[in-house]
Amino acid sequence: MPKKKLCVDFDDTIVESIFLKRVNRFLKTNYTAEDFKNYYIDDIIPIDKRQEFFDTFCDTNPYLEVEFLPNVREVLERLSKTYDIYICSGCVMNNMPSASAEIFKYKYDFLIKNFSFLSPRKFIFTNSKEVLCGDIIIDDYLDNLSGDFKEKYLFTSYHNKDFTLEKLSALGVRRVNSWKEIEKILLKNK
Repeated sequence: MPKKKLCVDFDDTIVESIFLKRVNRFLKTNYTAEDFKNYYIDDIIPIDKRQEFFDTFCDTNPYLEVEFLPNVREVLERLSKTYDIYICSGCVMNNMPSASAEIFKYKYDFLIKNFSFLSPRKFIFTNSKEVLCGDIIIDDYLDNLSGDFKEKYLFTSYHNKDFTLEKLSALGVRRVNSWKEIEKILLKNK
């Protein structure tokens, strides 16, 4: 029997936001993710400083200083024994499309280095996740859960906490708050 196809987002689902540290460094502030409700943390940068921020964003690899969300590597490794896992992540940066090639390379290198148990052939880089299909998808961005999937999970993040269970239920989406919770749900009968 073939394994079920599990598609998992990367930024804000596997690792913390790459923007928070960069915004704090640029503005010389100490914001935390809880200070934001908007998906785009960089919106806090004054308009007259945004181009300077974007020009320097990729001066060094942002994935060298990113942190994993708790338990993600261990849980993904256990899930990989039961599920066919695809990492599905956007690489075209909305405010700096010219830096997208660098972000793609940084993200790809990070995945290769940290997830040796996953096949690089199953890394999908697209901002248009509505074209994806499979059995299960996990993502922090609600709009990315519109593809053809039997089960859809919204991973709780700073920008999606205000979505009610009623709204999510109406969209056929279930909220998950941690990788331990995901493990419990997806490996309950395995």
